[in-house]
This record gives sequence, structure tokens and C-alpha cells, in this order.
Amino acid sequence: VQLQASGGGLVQAGGSLNLSCTASGRTGITNIIGWFRQTPGKEREFVAAIRWIDGDTLYKDFAKGRFTISRDSAKDTVYLEMNSLKPEDTAVYYCAASQMGFIARNGALYRYWGQGTQVTVSS
Repeated sequence: VQLQASGGGLVQAGGSLNLSCTASGRTGITNIIGWFRQTPGKEREFVAAIRWIDGDTLYKDFAKGRFTISRDSAKDTVYLEMNSLKPEDTAVYYCAASQMGFIARNGALYRYWGQGTQVTVSS
């Protein structure tokens, strides 16, 4: 399974970005797509995740109300719409795929990872 993340960029505080994660290869073996983020010197942080089969979602508290995760199964693509961005949202955002049946926040349960896309929010 290969994951390609895109859509990052530079935006002013209060602005929006829409990240995409497109899966290829043996996508049928994955059940969950999650988004994580990481800044230098900090641990990787769970952002949100979605289950392919029913669209069930899970968000980290900071993402609730500002971020929306969605999927387009026909395109094997998961989106992360980010609104009301803050400087503290600045990070490299990674998408990852899990074979687990439940949505997990733990990155160790995600087997496949994309290359990351940089999001920078200026104040």
C-alpha cells in the first residue's frame, strides 16, 4: 500500500487548507486512514481518522469543530479539511493506513505511512 499526501502550504492564521491522501496498491487490506502531525522536537500527534467501510470518524480534541475528515472511496482518497487554522497547527502532516477494525489514535497501529506534507500557519 502506498500513500501520497498533498495539499500542504503556507496560510495565514484563520485560513484554510484541504489535505488529500491518495492510496494505491493493495488498498483493500486497509480499513482506516488517519492523519497525524509532527513538529521538530515533539512526538507525532494523532489528528483524525476515518474508516473506509462506514465513514466513522474520530478526532483529537484540538481538531473538533475546525477539521473535517472525509473519504471518496471511488478515488481511494481521504481528505482533511482544516479551517480556522492557528500558528500552533504548523507541522508536517502525515497520512497513514491501518488494518485494524477499530479507529485507533496510536500511530503504532498504522502500518503504512505517506511521506508527509508541510503545513505552515503564519500569525
